[in-house]
Amino acid sequence: MAIQPAIDPMEQFAIYKIVDLPPVHLGGLTIDMSITNSVASMIAGAILIVLFFALTARREIVPNRGQATAEALYNLVDRVLVGPILGPDGRPYVPYLLTLFMVILVLNLMSVLLLFGNLAGLSLAFAVTSQIAVTATLAVLTFFSIFILGFVKHGPKFLALFAPSGMPKVMLIFMVPIEMLSYFIRPVTLALRLFGNMLGGHVVLSLFGSFVVALAILGLSGGLSTLAFVPSALSFAMIVALTGLELVVAVLQAFVFAALATVYLNEVVNFGHGH
Repeated sequence: MAIQPAIDPMEQFAIYKIVDLPPVHLGGLTIDMSITNSVASMIAGAILIVLFFALTARREIVPNRGQATAEALYNLVDRVLVGPILGPDGRPYVPYLLTLFMVILVLNLMSVLLLFGNLAGLSLAFAVTSQIAVTATLAVLTFFSIFILGFVKHGPKFLALFAPSGMPKVMLIFMVPIEMLSYFIRPVTLALRLFGNMLGGHVVLSLFGSFVVALAILGLSGGLSTLAFVPSALSFAMIVALTGLELVVAVLQAFVFAALATVYLNEVVNFGHGH
């Protein structure tokens, strides 16, 4: 029997060009404008979000299922996150937090729901949020937008955030650097949390998928090898269970990212209020 090539669970994260476009030159900087599988997945996700809200943006007193779903997603951000954490002054930031939540949610769900196509070699979806460059971009954009907003709203007084109130002045020499370090480490933890959870789940699913195929091929050889169909079936059952778990993780990670962004924003919106 021919030896089957080893299955690389990291191969699903490889980035390759789909549409090769000429680069753009800006001074000494060259920007490759080609559309990769990662870019295509992000474009598809953006289109899905726009279409979803465009088709469900109704003002019916009795909402249909689409409108009810859209309102539930909005209320999840507005009433579960912004209201209790930021208070009434946080309402202007609902659009950004909702957009952040929806982008991560849709990209996460796409990578899980279309993962079976990847296991079959069809490459239907790319796990965008399993790329540290993407999660780091979202984290850095969110963190420094909030940081800049703090200076815009409060000026130099915002630096008091790094000096705990009631702390003896001698201790501030030690506490200020610690507070600054813990503050600026936030985008790192935001990026790694989302990246690690999505990457790990997809790797495990890919490994169990390879078990299903390899053991089924072994079982087809006949004889005692037919017993390999049993662990193959068990591996398939594990894929089904893990897919359900990954769907939960996909929703949970989008919510956690938006929730942490709201908590960080609270330090700006309610600065000095003890909220």
